[in-house]
Amino acid sequence: MKKIGFIGSGNMAEAIIGGMVKAGHLPEQIVASNRSWDKLQLLEETYGIQTVESNQDIATLCEIVFLSVTPDKYPAVIEEIRDSIQDETLIILIAGGQGIAENEARFGRKVKLVKAMPNTPVLVGEGLTSLSFNSFISEEEKQRVVELFNSIGKAEVIEEKLMDTASAVGGSSPAFMYMYIEALADAAVLYGMPREKAYNIAAQAALGAAKMVLETGEHPAKLKDEVCSPNGTTIQSVASLETSGFRDAIIQAVRSNMEKMGH
Repeated sequence: MKKIGFIGSGNMAEAIIGGMVKAGHLPEQIVASNRSWDKLQLLEETYGIQTVESNQDIATLCEIVFLSVTPDKYPAVIEEIRDSIQDETLIILIAGGQGIAENEARFGRKVKLVKAMPNTPVLVGEGLTSLSFNSFISEEEKQRVVELFNSIGKAEVIEEKLMDTASAVGGSSPAFMYMYIEALADAAVLYGMPREKAYNIAAQAALGAAKMVLETGEHPAKLKDEVCSPNGTTIQSVASLETSGFRDAIIQAVRSNMEKMGH
């Protein structure tokens, strides 16, 4: 049976594993290693996947290998597995700031590398993953990787030079959305709504608005205009957001993210 392996089992790896299992991938197809045996046992109990102690076992057993360790661990892990990785193995880099060229050099031979920037909503099948490929990957293999990530959300193939931007907009923005939903719920609680109901209403509204953009193909501004009646309550709220610098706050948040990554 063809297997998918995870070297490192942190929050993002767990989100991807959980999303894959929920999407119908067989748990016995998924193998994980991690420095913490307690974390591996938890993953095995929660998702029914296989676990191993050795990173080299992942390298030899699996045809798709996620390098899901932190960026500082990449040199040591690649040194450990580079002679065990098969020529046809697809290696997926999911650590921020890890480029294709520098990791090709670490392997020291022709390997098939994919740079992927997923976000945590992959756990619930609504992730966004940006993908770039090196030159050794065939079109058929690219499609396979895209289909894998489409099973847990949506995949977008982009140029590697845009990966940091994709990370700032797609990877970090769920945190912005959680803050937005929390703020909406706080406002509802301020006016007497029970908090649980406030979270449900705010989150569903955000989900519905996102689906309207994706499924209608309309410009977000047009969809916003359709909600704003003349002299109505919504346009009053929109005007208040503009006065408070709502758009600029979002742009500045992305700019701060990019600056942190060295742009």
